[in-house]
Amino acid sequence: MFYFLDMPDPLNTRSRGRGTETNRVGRFETFSKVAESDGWDLEEDLPPLRTEVQIERPRKIITRNQSPDISFDRSINPYRGCEHGCVYCFARPSHGYLGLSAGLDFESRLFAKPDAPERLAEELSRPKYRVAPIAIGTNTDAYQPIEKDMGIMRAVLEVLRDFRHPVTIATKGALIARDIDILAELAMDRLVQVGVSVTTLDPGLARRLEPRVPVPSRRLDTIGALAEAGIPVRVMASPMIPGLNDHELEAILAAAQSAGATAASWILLRLPFEVSELFVEWLDTHAPDRKSKVLARVREAHGGKIYDARWGHRMRGEGNYAAMISHRFKLALRRLGLAEELPELRTDLFRVPARPGDQLRLF
Repeated sequence: MFYFLDMPDPLNTRSRGRGTETNRVGRFETFSKVAESDGWDLEEDLPPLRTEVQIERPRKIITRNQSPDISFDRSINPYRGCEHGCVYCFARPSHGYLGLSAGLDFESRLFAKPDAPERLAEELSRPKYRVAPIAIGTNTDAYQPIEKDMGIMRAVLEVLRDFRHPVTIATKGALIARDIDILAELAMDRLVQVGVSVTTLDPGLARRLEPRVPVPSRRLDTIGALAEAGIPVRVMASPMIPGLNDHELEAILAAAQSAGATAASWILLRLPFEVSELFVEWLDTHAPDRKSKVLARVREAHGGKIYDARWGHRMRGEGNYAAMISHRFKLALRRLGLAEELPELRTDLFRVPARPGDQLRLF
């Protein structure tokens, strides 16, 4: 087995506007790739890294899970990879299953599933299907930039509306406001909840952490637009990064509550697999003076390790630091009148709509 470190681009010529500067291969690969000089004494700038989108044709679109520490048992991901480029994204290692990197590949080599609405309608129409809320945006963001052109998420929402099916959505994308007409219709029957992630109120820090995500003020405006349309909104103050944005917790909750959010949640920074190396490199580049403090607090919350994937532990951590964040969060909720959970969604309205050519029922 040979392994070569894929070093960061020192001039940032290809990775400008991206969340990371490296593209080391995934954990399942035997060999790595490194850039080498061709021997010519010519100065050359590498071309900018462009986003590539490939089409994926899945046979099924609903993914099931049995994780005991999350509130849903099924989800939909219209896209693989995410152009938002959040350096801390716990979904980055999923690109390894495709033989791709959790680094630049994850945010530049995307996979879209334009057949998702048709596959969803087929699965919901099966006689043995039993309704429960479907979660969207739990792995990669359905409202990332390519959704503006592809419109897969909107078509998925149209199917869920036609079937009167409950759905929860998590996003950082302001593009969700485009679909307020459908979401408001679902909200009238208590069939939708939306969570909007606000990591920081500092636009400079946000640009470094999540370079292609709408700025914090725009996300707060999105919360306001959704709330004004009668759509239940939860602010997700996630991830809380020790020594970097954790001091903003109360301010984020207050700003979101003023904008119209009625519930809130938080998750501690998660650094599984390749994400830990990417985040340490990010600290070296963007916050070297805070690196030791950040990593010390992260390890303190995970029993001395940089990450602990145990159910019930991975999102909250343990120890004094994690307990302090949890206590601050609960105090802020009480002071602001925010709930930890939005009202439960209805499942009794589900029905398979008639299709062209179906025989009408007489009784």
